[in-house]
Amino acid sequence: MSGSPDDRRRESTTLPRERGAGEAARAANRPYIAALLEMLHDAGERTVLRHEGRDVSGSALLGAVHRYGRVLDQLGVGHGDLVALYAPNRPESLVVRYATHLLGAASVYLSAPPDPAIRARMLVDFDPRLVVVFPQTAHLLPQTSAPIVAVGPVNGVETRLDVLAADQASGPLHPRARQHDLAVVVSSGGTTGVPKGSVRDFATWTASVRAPHRPERRQLANGPLAYLTQILIDQTLLGAGTVVLDDDTTAAATLTAIEQERITDLFLVEPQLVDLVDHPDLAERDLRSLRTLTHIGASAPPTLRRRAYERLGPRLAHTYGASEMGIVSAASPAAYDRDGFTGAGPIVPGVEVRFRRTDTSLDPTVGRVEVRSPTVAQGYRHRPVDAAANFVDGWYRTGDLGRLDDAGCLHVLGRAVDCEDLDGALVSPTSLEDTLCRLPPVRYAVAVCDLDRPRRILATLGWPGRSVDPRACIDAIRVEHGASVADTVIVVPLTRMPLTEQGKPDRSTIRRLAAARAAPRGREA
Repeated sequence: MSGSPDDRRRESTTLPRERGAGEAARAANRPYIAALLEMLHDAGERTVLRHEGRDVSGSALLGAVHRYGRVLDQLGVGHGDLVALYAPNRPESLVVRYATHLLGAASVYLSAPPDPAIRARMLVDFDPRLVVVFPQTAHLLPQTSAPIVAVGPVNGVETRLDVLAADQASGPLHPRARQHDLAVVVSSGGTTGVPKGSVRDFATWTASVRAPHRPERRQLANGPLAYLTQILIDQTLLGAGTVVLDDDTTAAATLTAIEQERITDLFLVEPQLVDLVDHPDLAERDLRSLRTLTHIGASAPPTLRRRAYERLGPRLAHTYGASEMGIVSAASPAAYDRDGFTGAGPIVPGVEVRFRRTDTSLDPTVGRVEVRSPTVAQGYRHRPVDAAANFVDGWYRTGDLGRLDDAGCLHVLGRAVDCEDLDGALVSPTSLEDTLCRLPPVRYAVAVCDLDRPRRILATLGWPGRSVDPRACIDAIRVEHGASVADTVIVVPLTRMPLTEQGKPDRSTIRRLAAARAAPRGREA
């Protein structure tokens, strides 16, 4: 670690405050963790976290961060180190991350692909200083040579951070993070192989989590502690709001949490949105506290978005972004129903977007989307080839096809490799999904392109008591998109949509299901 022992162990009796002339400029140039610790100090006994009906005050969270920080310091964690967590959705996971950042080290919440060999390869690629497991996540730990510590009892792991922290002082440690230090590695889902980790220094992460003062905000975080969950939690706490952590992602549990915890803000991936708006108890639940429900991860076909709007009203929002680039555009509740429910909203301030044609020249309004902003990652950890291909001269090449309309609203058409121009008409996954979602028996459809073969797989869910007729689906596609498209389609009726650990449609599993039930093109599977 860099720095002298005296500098590294410097303490004070009160948290550092930034006062007087130039305060705003100094605050903008300090890592977010300093502002977060200051906010927790000011919160005192006010509840900042809730989990399983238990309140966690600002002072309690702050004391835990300092105690764990002392333990990690004693274990040698410091500048340049990476602490990797198989993290359940609970306060201790946040404590370890904040304690790591307090010391100027970096953290990563590891995604957990089902194949243990891939999880083992991730740890080799990410090269963490420590791997942290919990009783709830110990089964995810693959064979690894990395040092392992636990929070809670885990068979075979002797070093317990929680036990060691119980004996430490709660007094403040001076934050050691510097803006150019590595702060956060964001683990991708790994749907196309071994997950990549996009990297951000403290300056970039600080720009990502900057948020207005909103003490009334009650943010529900009821999914894996992935990229956007980390952002929303940090933004809520920095804005003096309250975070409610919940392990249960089912629609029934989400509705109960909104009611009982007076949730004002939450985000859902597309399958969660479908389940919530179609839940039979939706109309009977008290959702008056809910101000904004943001759906992410896919554009969602217009028919689905329209159904959600009819049932939830002007609470819905939609954002476009990714772990590598942050939020690019946002359709607010006030503008959600514009453009026929197809837009991803205007570009957010501070973000630049440009479009590249297939001939590599730039176009002002349509093409492959490229993004530059203060929140774009600096590359991928230990993946120089992938980084060089995707991060070019400060721009991130998303691989998505998009267009900008006359009002400045971004429309994301899908992955460029999944879209095709046939006879002057663009065929995209979302347009195929929307065609099927307009059929009375179809509740939800997910289009997956099989790149090994020129075919399109459409996984479908029917309404209760209704069965989906694959032949009727293919006929509808033939009418709307033409025979050349219909002849490439395989329809896979399902009773349950396979999901990744992030709750998104599991495209790899859908491809396997289609292969196992393969039929000639233009035929049902």
